[in-house]
Amino acid sequence: MNKIELKSLLTDQALGTPAGRIVRTLSERGSLSAAQLARLTGLAKSTVSTALSELRRADMVVEVGSDSGGSVGRPATALTLNPRAGTCIGVLVGQTEIQVIVADVSHTVLSDHSVSLEPDYPPEQAQDIVRQMIAEAYAGQWHSPAGLLGVGIALGGPVNPINGQVLRGGLPRWVGRDVRAMFGPMFDAPLFFDNESNCAAIAEMTWGAAQGHDDFIVLTLDLGVGGAIVSGGKVMRGIAGGAGEFGHVVIDPDGPLCRCGNRGCLEVYANFRPYLAEAEERFGEPLRVNDVVRRALDGDAVCGALIARAGEAGGRGLGLIGSVFNPSLVVIGGRLAMAGDMLMSPLSQSFERYSLIKREDVPEEARTVLKRSHFSENGACMGAVGLVLRHRRHETAMHLN
Repeated sequence: MNKIELKSLLTDQALGTPAGRIVRTLSERGSLSAAQLARLTGLAKSTVSTALSELRRADMVVEVGSDSGGSVGRPATALTLNPRAGTCIGVLVGQTEIQVIVADVSHTVLSDHSVSLEPDYPPEQAQDIVRQMIAEAYAGQWHSPAGLLGVGIALGGPVNPINGQVLRGGLPRWVGRDVRAMFGPMFDAPLFFDNESNCAAIAEMTWGAAQGHDDFIVLTLDLGVGGAIVSGGKVMRGIAGGAGEFGHVVIDPDGPLCRCGNRGCLEVYANFRPYLAEAEERFGEPLRVNDVVRRALDGDAVCGALIARAGEAGGRGLGLIGSVFNPSLVVIGGRLAMAGDMLMSPLSQSFERYSLIKREDVPEEARTVLKRSHFSENGACMGAVGLVLRHRRHETAMHLN
């Protein structure tokens, strides 16, 4: 079993072969039974059986236990890619942090670390930190960087899918920088890029609240406001990478200046920065979003009220989004989602107040469902890992050979 063998089956050319389709599906989904593989790949059960026998002999696919799938009778054997076949790296380049996750191809997380930074840190600093964090992540493990199959990078702002340049709206000092030129020389492996909300959507449909859903919306509430649109199981990126940028929908053209350069964006009203400043003034010390959430959960009424106000503002924006898309599912992400009902209740009430279609207008099966993100602090970075595991060039448009 070696890196080249697995990489050859993850290429677009290999999709025409049964082994390639099986390996691609296991890479995307994790552990599956032979019956599930047949259903998801569209291959005959006999074809799947023959291909799996070959993949087992090559030590590329291994058994991981049994999965009854809720059925009566003998449990089906669950299969996965051999964890020793290689690793993937996910990197989050956020507004105030950098996070690095290393996972193997069976979807097991081997390392997950983050570093907090001051806002508007320079790209050069990020390069140095990412290089150091990756070296530390592999130190002392039996896995080595030599088995690296790909690197996914989640950016705290939109990225042009044609040329890999960072667009305005998220990371001011990164605007116009080519992410491929910055990070490409670090790795002898394919690189995939997308904004953090789109990556969060990939994480939710792979491991989280949107499993089994092919159509849904993600709304991220944090120091910024982001979003993602998933249709037919694919993240909609738009011609220039700006799809799903809900935070920069202009609500009032005469409103306050937004960091994107426009005025009166949804993010101006629904981001948590002003609420965080209120909390810092009250407690007389620097705070993070996590600190406010933790104090609120511990019973601090002021912090709870700040989160509720942010939820009400977010619900107003979601009402606009709901009137445009009328989605079946909305996943609420960002660190504010860790507050649970303290955020979700006022957000849901506000959404109901400002959306076109009210709950009483339609039967239960036609109502939009709001779910809290499955992930607390690593959804976007896990989604960056997912960019590699999905390994679909036509979806990322930013693959570097």
